[in-house]
Amino acid sequence: MRVSIAGASGYAGGELLRLLEGHPTFHVIAAAAHSAAGSRIDSVHPSLAPTSIGSMVMCESTPANLQADIVFLALPHGQSALIALDLLSANPDQMIVDLGADFRLSDKVAWERYYGGKHAGTWEYGLPELANQRSLISQATRVANPGCYATAISLACAPAVAARLVGDSAISVVAASGTSGAGRVPSPTLIASSVMGAMSAYKIGGVHQHTPEIEQVLKKLSPEDTPCISFTPLLAPMTRGIIATCSIPLSEIEGVNPIDLYRDYYKDSRFVSVLQEGLMPSTSNVLGSNYVQLSVNLDKHAGQLIVISTLDNLVKGAAGQAIQNANIMCEIEETSGLLQSGIAP
Repeated sequence: MRVSIAGASGYAGGELLRLLEGHPTFHVIAAAAHSAAGSRIDSVHPSLAPTSIGSMVMCESTPANLQADIVFLALPHGQSALIALDLLSANPDQMIVDLGADFRLSDKVAWERYYGGKHAGTWEYGLPELANQRSLISQATRVANPGCYATAISLACAPAVAARLVGDSAISVVAASGTSGAGRVPSPTLIASSVMGAMSAYKIGGVHQHTPEIEQVLKKLSPEDTPCISFTPLLAPMTRGIIATCSIPLSEIEGVNPIDLYRDYYKDSRFVSVLQEGLMPSTSNVLGSNYVQLSVNLDKHAGQLIVISTLDNLVKGAAGQAIQNANIMCEIEETSGLLQSGIAP
């Protein structure tokens, strides 16, 4: 199947190219960029120099150049909608996976508050591990890929919320991400001298753009409840990875076996691993992979479930998940091209 990528010069675009190089079914025919149009891929992503994809020349992001069986949009927030409109005008049945935020939220008020500008609409949400979501993705031609933080936190909370075990208090989340989560455009807060040897919080107090996305996911899992997230994101001195500690207040503790609950919920999800009791996840365990590791712990003293999740923000948090969704949409094996394990040490 022919594949094209808009935003191929960015980190997520480069990760799409890396993973698609080894995909048994998808073949990249076009890699589009803005300022890098006319450049060879390996001049922007030197790690791809040994591959056949590395010698391809990047093109402009036009509907004619992007025509393919499936299109990946790896663009900054607010830019996907315009290209998607052009693609769908040319072909209403065009299959698209958007790695940006443009089509994730169903609430236009929330979109305007957290992102600004006009709400472009809502596509099927591409987190296959949620209950019944694979079936919906398989019937869709347009899918909104989740955010990286939203993936880590939603997967950590979903089984408890779906089982209606959450108490009245907000779910408290403290999560750290590597610098690649902010994209490739340089800024003073992301230069090495600002990041090395330090950790810092940002966008606290419910203002992070993934907050309404996570709450939308959890609300769908338990419509009668109104799950609330108190989210504190941290910038960590590493390139890749997310580790999220989710403290979930429980409505009851007696008779709760959280590890069994989580394993049963994810029993058909190849990419989610619920670790044995006592084992703690690390970002290094999932580096370069599409896997998520969860550590599920019952804190009887505080009446909380502590779930720690780790993933690679550029793979399961972006490009790998986009390919996973495309596999499902195209009715091929969900794991195709994605079975690489994490790189450790």
